[in-house]
Amino acid sequence: MSRDIMLSGLRQNNLKNVSLRLPKERITVFTGVSGSGKSSIVFGTIAVESQRQLNETFSAFLRHRLPKHERPRAERMANLTAAVVVDQKPVGGGARSTVGTMTEVHAVLRVLFSRRGEPSAGPTTAYSFNDPQGMCPECDGLGRKIELDLDKLIDPDLSLNQGALALHPIGSAAWQIYAESGLFDPDKPLRDFTDEERKLLLHGSGFKVQRGRYQNTYEGVALRFDRLYLKRAREEVDPEARPMVRERTCPLCGGTRLNAAALASRIDGRNLADYAAMEVTDLIGVLEGLADPAAEAAVESLRRIDAIGLGYLSLDRETPTLSGGEAQRLKTVRNLGSSLTGMTYIFDEPSVGLHPRDVHRLADLLVELRDKGNTVLVVEHDRHMIGLADHVVDLGPGAGADGGRVVFEGTVAGLTAADTPTGRMLRRTTVIKEPVRAPTGWLTVADAGAHNLKNVTVRVPLGVLTAVTGVAGSGKSTLMRRELVARHPDTIVIDQSAIAASPRSTPATYLNAMDALRKLFATVNRVEPGMFSFNSTGACPACKGRGEIKTDLAFMDPVTRVCDVCGGSRYSAEALSYTVGGRTIADVLAMTADEGAREFDLPGVGRLGELGLGYLTLGQPLSTLSGGERQRLKLAHRLRERGKVYVFDEPTTGLHMADVETLLALLDRLVDEGNTVIAVEHDLDVVKHADWVIDMGPEAGRNGGEVIFEGTPAELARASTYTAKYLAKSLDGPHRGPASS
Repeated sequence: MSRDIMLSGLRQNNLKNVSLRLPKERITVFTGVSGSGKSSIVFGTIAVESQRQLNETFSAFLRHRLPKHERPRAERMANLTAAVVVDQKPVGGGARSTVGTMTEVHAVLRVLFSRRGEPSAGPTTAYSFNDPQGMCPECDGLGRKIELDLDKLIDPDLSLNQGALALHPIGSAAWQIYAESGLFDPDKPLRDFTDEERKLLLHGSGFKVQRGRYQNTYEGVALRFDRLYLKRAREEVDPEARPMVRERTCPLCGGTRLNAAALASRIDGRNLADYAAMEVTDLIGVLEGLADPAAEAAVESLRRIDAIGLGYLSLDRETPTLSGGEAQRLKTVRNLGSSLTGMTYIFDEPSVGLHPRDVHRLADLLVELRDKGNTVLVVEHDRHMIGLADHVVDLGPGAGADGGRVVFEGTVAGLTAADTPTGRMLRRTTVIKEPVRAPTGWLTVADAGAHNLKNVTVRVPLGVLTAVTGVAGSGKSTLMRRELVARHPDTIVIDQSAIAASPRSTPATYLNAMDALRKLFATVNRVEPGMFSFNSTGACPACKGRGEIKTDLAFMDPVTRVCDVCGGSRYSAEALSYTVGGRTIADVLAMTADEGAREFDLPGVGRLGELGLGYLTLGQPLSTLSGGERQRLKLAHRLRERGKVYVFDEPTTGLHMADVETLLALLDRLVDEGNTVIAVEHDLDVVKHADWVIDMGPEAGRNGGEVIFEGTPAELARASTYTAKYLAKSLDGPHRGPASS
């Protein structure tokens, strides 16, 4: 009997009756342009069905509390095993989650200190900054204080009638409490207030004031701000109030998050905060000298972190500050410590965020998982990672409706020779662009010292495309996304953060094109714009604007069917009775972006075609888009201004090699329109296409943080940095497998 994973009749999303046979205990890489159907097979079918069937083994009580998965659209799925998904979703936990807590190394170190620390602070919880026994009482274990910046909240040069209160617009209820209470002269600038008046305005309380026909309890501006925005959310301030606050290191714990008792407890002169602040590579050496079982357990985990190329991280690094690639590799580390075998590990572009020098480290980890008796499925675009595969499945030939088919299945050598978009790109060797553009000026970043930067001073050319390169952790993003933006606040940063992808959001709503459409239909038909919103008046009464009806069967799998009242259009019969040019609003949303751009003047829609997304329909739910499609949709939303400096943080994330060409054409167009484009990138095709390169390094963490090269790509190819080495190597011909250091 075959032990292979057998799949037939797959029809999830854009899949067109796909059948596959995937070998177990092998590495299978899924390739194809973004939106071709890779994720629909690996995540939407295999991972979902594995989790669904695993959940069925639990009791009804537990199943009722577990996430419910609807059976994927497929005829047959056989020989599946339990799946572990390692994706690129941001690591949760907020400000209280660190590298140490995520990897559970911090918990092991707490055990170590509870045994060996002198003087002892008590049990392990006494060393936890997330437990009242161990956290700093001043900052509640956050390590920083968030305070009101009065200079941002009030403008002393203005009067109350002139809008001196930033958060309280003239005429608002809160503004009336101060301006119409009779306590202050509303026409007197705040700068002229007496000390008593200023104290009353900011901190007064304990009495009532008359506001028109209403009586309200008076609360000073500063007191009200503290109650509404600071006391309610110690970890994350409301975006509306964020400009009015400042953060500073907690004066009591010095940013260590721990209370005095925990900080006083030491092992060989170091406390737990000292351990957490050390880079992983340094901490390994310290713990190895302790000869303690708890220390040995921590070293084992730390070595895995170092092996995956993250030895430059410290345990006190907050997980929200990690890049997508760093977070994904830390998730991989957690699974490497498992003694389970016979599992299916599913990875979503694990090479994201990796310099070509470090790809072999990741490859070694995937091989280790396979050799332990597991099946490894990888969605990838990187040619080095494709070369690692025992088996390759290429999807396409295009994206969306033009994809969803298996265009090649077999070996890497066979794919390289195949007449598919992936095969053609694997055979191609790109060259360095010549000539390069000349800068129109320079932006200077002087004495940059955040994180690991060593007082860096660098000039960034204006009016050209600049690639910022270097190994992961060398300081690229810190220099461009933090230090450059701090000195030049008008810079537009487009990062890797995911966009919201609910079933109710569409390309039209995300790009704000829906507002223009509703206004057009409302004007032509002389009705309210809400009539053309499936989230408002125009929604189908049966499905409430969802287009489908989902039936929850308690602990059984849910069942979803197309709404038979609106036929999936989401709109009511009345809304569909109105037309513009013979089309209903549902007809327009069924148009592709290319069609919509030709017939309507809609914001951002024309950019979709430039980004290779012209095939998307305007009303397609964002939840059905791939990661690469969502990234490009975000670009279409942001690229609307001229004469700006744009910083892209790894814009090739989620893009097939052929899609990278489309991206480069867009970046060229941005530059030609008078903008400055800076791309923080590892993709060598982007580096070759740049006009200027800033290479960071030489290593990561404390051994990085320096500018080690500035110049053109051709000059870089003759240099001696890591990036230069791999750039020169890529000019010799296409690569067949993972690079070695």
